[in-house]
Amino acid sequence: MSTLENRPNKAVLVIDVQNGVVAGNHERDAVVANINTAVGKARAAGVPVVWIQDTGGERAPGTEPWKIVPELDPRQDEPQVQKQWGDSFEETELESVLAGLKVGSLVVTGAQTDECVRSTLHGAIVRGYDALLVSDAHTTEDSTAYGAPAPDAVIAHTNLYWKYHEAPGRTAGIVTTADLSFDQG
Repeated sequence: MSTLENRPNKAVLVIDVQNGVVAGNHERDAVVANINTAVGKARAAGVPVVWIQDTGGERAPGTEPWKIVPELDPRQDEPQVQKQWGDSFEETELESVLAGLKVGSLVVTGAQTDECVRSTLHGAIVRGYDALLVSDAHTTEDSTAYGAPAPDAVIAHTNLYWKYHEAPGRTAGIVTTADLSFDQG
C-alpha cells in the first residue's frame, strides 16, 4: 500500500501519447487501442485520468506533434500536465494534481517505455505511490541504431523487472489491459 497518508484513490496516467512521440512506435495502433480501453475502464469506475504531455523538441504546446493522438479523447475535466523531463513528476504540477484527487496509487500507460514511462514509474515509487504498469499499453520507438535492444525486447524487459519491483510500503507490478479492473471488491 502507498506510503502517502489519506490518499486512498487511484488514477490512470497516460504519458506522452502524442502525435510527435508515438508515430511509428512498436505496435502503435494496438497500444493506443489498449490505452483507450484502460481509459474507458477508469472512466466507467469514476477513476481519474491524467494526461501527460511532453513539451520538448518539436512538441511546443499547440503544435500538431504536441497534440494527443486523435484516437484518444482527453476530456475538459481531466487534468493535463505539461512536462519537459522524463519523470512526469519532475518540475510539473503532477504531484499537486494527484494530491488534490487524494491519489496514492497509479496505473501507468504511455510512451516511451524506456524513457518517460520507466522514469515516471520510478519517480512514483520513490515519492511513495503504488505504481501498476499496464503491460500491453506502453510502447517505444526503435533505437537499435543507438545500441538499444529492439522495441519488443525493451517492452518485455520493462514488464519483467516491473512485475518484480519492490519498495518498502509500496507496491509495483503489471497487469494486462484485459485484466485491468477498478473494482473495489
